[in-house]
Amino acid sequence: MKLGKMFFGAIIGICLSVAAYAQYGMPPLKNITITKEESKKMTETKAVIETKFGNITLKFYPDVASGHVKNFLDLAKNGTYDNTVFHRVIPGFMIQGGDPTSKDAAKRRAYGTGGPGYTIKAEFNKNPHKRGTLSMARSQSPDSAGSQFFICVKDSSFLDGQYTVFGEVESGIEVVDKIVAQPRDPNDNPNERIEMKVKIVEPKGK
Repeated sequence: MKLGKMFFGAIIGICLSVAAYAQYGMPPLKNITITKEESKKMTETKAVIETKFGNITLKFYPDVASGHVKNFLDLAKNGTYDNTVFHRVIPGFMIQGGDPTSKDAAKRRAYGTGGPGYTIKAEFNKNPHKRGTLSMARSQSPDSAGSQFFICVKDSSFLDGQYTVFGEVESGIEVVDKIVAQPRDPNDNPNERIEMKVKIVEPKGK
């Protein structure tokens, strides 16, 4: 398969990751407001994704995508991400997770169709999709991101300006590499569950 075709299919995969919206209707758009103090705090806040392969530490870009950062942090704090899985892994491209549906092993066929019950407004920016970039999955509508996110394992400039980059891997990229290398089914869903727990580490005294 030529790289162009593989990447085109991968883009379609990310676009269709929340394809249920087209079938059941788009969830309501959530209005997210952030103060300057909150934005500054988010710059110093980290998230640690714990997996059986090790930990992935994320840092955030509230200066260009404050709504996405706050949304991710809020979802992590309320436990939305805990016990979800990385449901899509494509070598040479990215790993994707964050679908609440994936907490239920019996709903494997529906992985990639779930969300938090709302969507958030796109915050496309000039940050590139490079190796280690944290970005938000969405459907074909720009303002359709909810909870699903992906981490690039290779520079993917063809995504720039089409998906909201809101952070990057600070440490643990080798864990991302292990995850993307796992055996997977024809839908790029790993054969074995790769569950996560997400912990937020905020700056002390703030």
